[in-house]
Amino acid sequence: QVQLAQSGGGLVQAGGSLRLSCAASGRTFSSYTMGWFRQAPGKEREFVATVARAANVTYYADSLKGRFTLSRDNAKNTVYLEMNSLKPEDTAVYYCAARDSITSRYPDDYNYWGQGTQVTVSS
Repeated sequence: QVQLAQSGGGLVQAGGSLRLSCAASGRTFSSYTMGWFRQAPGKEREFVATVARAANVTYYADSLKGRFTLSRDNAKNTVYLEMNSLKPEDTAVYYCAARDSITSRYPDDYNYWGQGTQVTVSS
């Protein structure tokens, strides 16, 4: 098993930046594909980005490419989501997740979830 603890987030003006962190404990971190998802009020949880176990492959939601950057540091058991040029429509609860298989864009494929962190972008 792996436990995920998120940090970061908060309130930012449109055009600003935030960085989310997700620290893992438990089983070997490098065994897990990591992903970020978000859920806005009244909407389904949607894919943001995922990074492979070896950190050599990263995929993003098409609408977020160029603004969001996902990275992982296997030595620190942590993944980071750097979010730039934020827009009000980026407002959501952001979740990190882990799965012990290849990358996936589907939240149901992930076995472990962080507690979620609110990101609010004001206009």
